[in-house]
Amino acid sequence: MKELNKPAPTRKAEFLAGARATFPLVVGAIPFGIIFGALASTSGLSAGGAMAMSVFVFAGSAQFIGENLIHAGANPAIIILTTFVVNLRHTLYGATIGPRMKHLPQRWLIPLGFWLTDETFVVVVSRYNAPDDSPYKHWYHLGSAIFMYLNWNLCTLVGILAGQRIQNPQDWGLDFALYVTFIGMLVPFIKNRPALISVVVAGVVAAATYSLPNKLGLILAALAGVAAGVIAESRQGESAAPSSAQEAEAS
Repeated sequence: MKELNKPAPTRKAEFLAGARATFPLVVGAIPFGIIFGALASTSGLSAGGAMAMSVFVFAGSAQFIGENLIHAGANPAIIILTTFVVNLRHTLYGATIGPRMKHLPQRWLIPLGFWLTDETFVVVVSRYNAPDDSPYKHWYHLGSAIFMYLNWNLCTLVGILAGQRIQNPQDWGLDFALYVTFIGMLVPFIKNRPALISVVVAGVVAAATYSLPNKLGLILAALAGVAAGVIAESRQGESAAPSSAQEAEAS
């Protein structure tokens, strides 16, 4: 039974709700953005180049990895390959929420796809899966995405300005917020054994290959985690199938 007094959803209400739901993650991303700007501006990138990465790339982990590889003088092909593999997780995000967005025109899909981040995905996936029939859920997505985008670029600018005035911003330890933020987003999604196995395998491989040059360990960890998760899920499906068949025979 529908609530008679519940107000009908509007574009503005959905937009503001998406921004509000994203606020806790925005707070966690503030030091992340500042430390990127500070590090990028002191590791060989110009202030304009560092700012352009946030404006046109807008992918925190890929930007950090790219900045580190540029600072290390890595081959451009290695930089492209590494950031590509790190961002492969976005294909899973798209596959998850894509069916909920297939009715949208390209003028919506292109910017929402560009603005899709880990934080925004965590927020909007539950909204898209909510049982209500609001026609403006993409406005909720938009509110979250724009809030994250403006925050990230503002924090990058603050970091660039700060990095030009302080010595060794790496020593401040602000990058600790990066790990806390990602752990906070990851833990709620570990709801079954394949997900747990994937996370554990990726973590072990990342730790074991940390010393590899050009961050190649990240590529191996990502591939190993995905492979482990797929294998675990397929075996779980195979073990469930005989049980279902036995139940059918018994009935």
